[in-house]
Amino acid sequence: MFGPQTLHRLPELIGRRRATGRPQVDISFPEVEKFDHLPPPRVEAASAFVSIMEGCSKYCTFCVVPYTRGEEVSRRFEDVLTEVADLADQGVKEITLLGQNVNAYRGRMGEASSMDSEIADFATLLEYLAEIPGLERIRFTTSHPKEMTRRLIDAYGRIPKLVSQLHLPVQSGSDRVLAAMKRGYTVLEYKSIVRRLRAIRPQLSLSSDFIVAFPGETDADFAQTMQLVDEVGFDGSFSFLYSPRPGTPAADFPDPVPPPTAQARLARLQDAIDAGYRAASARMLGNVERVLVTGRAVRSTDELAARTENNRVVNFSGDAGLIGRYADVRITAAQSHSLRGELVAH
Repeated sequence: MFGPQTLHRLPELIGRRRATGRPQVDISFPEVEKFDHLPPPRVEAASAFVSIMEGCSKYCTFCVVPYTRGEEVSRRFEDVLTEVADLADQGVKEITLLGQNVNAYRGRMGEASSMDSEIADFATLLEYLAEIPGLERIRFTTSHPKEMTRRLIDAYGRIPKLVSQLHLPVQSGSDRVLAAMKRGYTVLEYKSIVRRLRAIRPQLSLSSDFIVAFPGETDADFAQTMQLVDEVGFDGSFSFLYSPRPGTPAADFPDPVPPPTAQARLARLQDAIDAGYRAASARMLGNVERVLVTGRAVRSTDELAARTENNRVVNFSGDAGLIGRYADVRITAAQSHSLRGELVAH
């Protein structure tokens, strides 16, 4: 038996099992050892994912992550820079930084053996990554509102390579529910973050997470969530009905929302966010978007598929030689979950 932080020890555990004949258990949480055993980055496309931290120290009442993945642990600063530089040398043009609370990154700088070295915050990491030659776009997910510091918000004004698209989970539009979830911010504070971000990047595309029918959620609470959706204008979301996780505080909360009510609320929320997504897509009509061509289109191998800066799929006719490169495409049609475009000649 082993946990997610000791997967790299599996060969050793198997060896000990064979040698001793006894069951082997390792459910410890070594802080950085797992990162040291990551396989070398392998490039299969022009974009890549890079893990920079794991775990969570927020202990939201509905979430099992701190108990199963441990508290927040960040990779060493230089290790992240080296991996991304290696990827860029191999032709990667766009990276997505990963972590349960990726913007909580606090990586140790300097010698690995030094415990008194300087700590780099997430904004510092972005600034250094932006200097890597060949890297053109930087994304990250998933972020936490409590970690959207002033320095990180200001980074959207200093770092052009940082895309104008952000996934920032809010979970609810009710302060009462947010407090019960132990999220650590209010609706006003969340909206203040959004306001400051859009003052710097007016074109920012914002998506979010929502948990509907959290224990004790009233009609008034849900109405406040719908009001927040209307005020902020989210460009997509991951929205789910609350599902109790054994061992979490919320699993024992009273006043569950009746399933028919919960389902109706979720449908209303998703309809509203889908409408916002369609409206945002419609506003892109006629725009010339710089897109990263990712491969052949799914439904027609005669066409190419690409990703816009705000992470939409756009399909268009073009030569296969464009795959893995950036191209300028004029948006000609907005469909339910994708766009159509035409290549702009230069």
